[in-house]
Amino acid sequence: MTHIWSVFTKAWSALPAEELGPLVAGLGFTGAEVPVRENTRVTPADAEERLPGFVERMRAEGVDVISVAADLAEPTFAACASAGVPLIRIMAGLGPDGYAASVARVREQLEEAAPLTERYGVQVGVQPHHGRFVSSALGVAQLLDGLPVDRFRVVWDAGHDALAGDDPRVTLELVADRLAIVNLKNGVYTRSDGGWRHWWVPGPEGMADWAAAFAELARLGWTGPVCLSGEYSDKGVPVEDRLRADLRAAQEAAGPLHGGRLVATGPPAPRRSTLRER
Repeated sequence: MTHIWSVFTKAWSALPAEELGPLVAGLGFTGAEVPVRENTRVTPADAEERLPGFVERMRAEGVDVISVAADLAEPTFAACASAGVPLIRIMAGLGPDGYAASVARVREQLEEAAPLTERYGVQVGVQPHHGRFVSSALGVAQLLDGLPVDRFRVVWDAGHDALAGDDPRVTLELVADRLAIVNLKNGVYTRSDGGWRHWWVPGPEGMADWAAAFAELARLGWTGPVCLSGEYSDKGVPVEDRLRADLRAAQEAAGPLHGGRLVATGPPAPRRSTLRER
């Protein structure tokens, strides 16, 4: 059984489905996560009206919408149910009142969403995220503890896991019972103005060990969707070229026994050092 190889379509968020679908399929992907946010093609205000048609057109182009990046308002759940989108991805943001108070507030929001997950049959996936968010897989696991496992899931992210200093051989097992999607990107820390900041790089160049992650997924027997985030701090190379190369790298890391079939996505882009280009 192979993975669904998916991509987050944030880089082309203004495109209509009739343009986005062929673009995504042409890069070698059969799945997509679509942002439903202000100033994207489908917005929270019109999701109920527009998302079902958008998803249908994407499917006609051979691309299944596996999730949306959106809020937990009831119209979003209704839109996803109507469109056949199984999951809403969110992050757990931290406010100025500190970690404990923020986590308690997010937990309350998740509990309020629990009836909507049941009513509409749509899951919530919480992703760890570097910065002013719950940033570790352990933190997300604790946040979700006690909520229904089949409705409140984890979206594990290789790049953010590495920035948190974690090891995929530990964190993937930790969230295995809730694991819905594996996000792939990669990053490093780099000096900036006397301090440090994160810098998103192509898959083979960062701190996250994609091969170790796939080895752990194979050990766990997990074959769910893998979503490439398409985030690169260096804008000097087209994101499409970066994604073609990273899809090849991801499939090579996955290996032939774990869905790692190579796809024809055109010649590889010339490899360049992201940090030097910056």
